[in-house]
Amino acid sequence: MLAQDFSLPDQNSKLHKLSDYRGKWVVLYFYPKDDTPGCTKEACSFRDNLQSLASKNVVVLGISADSPDSHQKFINKYNLNFILLSDESTDLIKKYNSWGKKVLYGKEYVGILRKTCLIDPNGEIAKVYEKVNTENNAHTNEILKDLRALQNSK
Repeated sequence: MLAQDFSLPDQNSKLHKLSDYRGKWVVLYFYPKDDTPGCTKEACSFRDNLQSLASKNVVVLGISADSPDSHQKFINKYNLNFILLSDESTDLIKKYNSWGKKVLYGKEYVGILRKTCLIDPNGEIAKVYEKVNTENNAHTNEILKDLRALQNSK
């Protein structure tokens, strides 16, 4: 399935389109909120493994409803080395089915679901990760393993 294109501002308010990254693999990950425990672990895992991902022709794009200013503070605080995009309207988040019911401390609410789409160089969604484990690089390791398999099968 072809990934939904978009145009969203990054941490510097520069617009990015998914189509800008044709010819590369894209890790498009949706996360609830800048500088929260799980989101920080996930972002730092991508940061720490970016060289391994980049060596496989991968670009990492994080998306949340936080503002570009919030993203810039998050990037500066944790020395993140990839792009964070702002979807303050949550329109794209909803188009990628990353909006839904969540439970925190027994209370149910609606918000951004932690989800990742691995998009191939032709813009097709190669894999969707619905259950993301943010502990100990588990998610990044899973993506690297799947990339090896997908790239070797082409």
